[in-house]
Amino acid sequence: MTEHISDLTIERHPLMPFLPSNARLLMLGSFPPPRKRWCMDFFYPNRTNQMWLIFGEVFFNDSQRFVDVANKTFLQKDIEALLREKGIAIFDTATAVRRLSGNASDKDLEIVERTDIRALLSQIPACHDIVCTGQKSFSALTEEYGAVVPVMGQYSEFSISGRPLRLWRMPSSSRAYPMPLAQKAEYYRQMMRTIGLG
Repeated sequence: MTEHISDLTIERHPLMPFLPSNARLLMLGSFPPPRKRWCMDFFYPNRTNQMWLIFGEVFFNDSQRFVDVANKTFLQKDIEALLREKGIAIFDTATAVRRLSGNASDKDLEIVERTDIRALLSQIPACHDIVCTGQKSFSALTEEYGAVVPVMGQYSEFSISGRPLRLWRMPSSSRAYPMPLAQKAEYYRQMMRTIGLG
């Protein structure tokens, strides 16, 4: 959904937060790519994004576990089932943005409205770990809640409304991020083990 305010186009988030009641980890991206880049109606929908390859590698030692080659998409039902089983919630740090260019790059996103992270957390009481999957999502979270950006693969401790939380920094799942898939997966694997989801 888009709104036109004078010459500015504001794009509102097209997805509802994915919040399994047992969630112990909240994954926060920045904002979905333009709809033309989607191959499914779920998070990380860009066929070239590596998130679901990483998850396949982490949980099944098979980067292709969630890939539907014939239909050039991902196996959304299988992804959702895994996320529910493990207790992993997903949303983004922005609910409204302006795209300064037509692509999905974080650097070309202007956040107009930030997500109410407190409201998300109130729906997943067992969650004490947050991972940001890009620099834009980190910036939005740290500016609002005063969390310190940790070094890659580590976490920093902070709190929201008195709830102790750990903020994890993982490599971007964008194919443009200069790191081999296996190395990205190892960062995620170690985080999942530490949280108790591996």
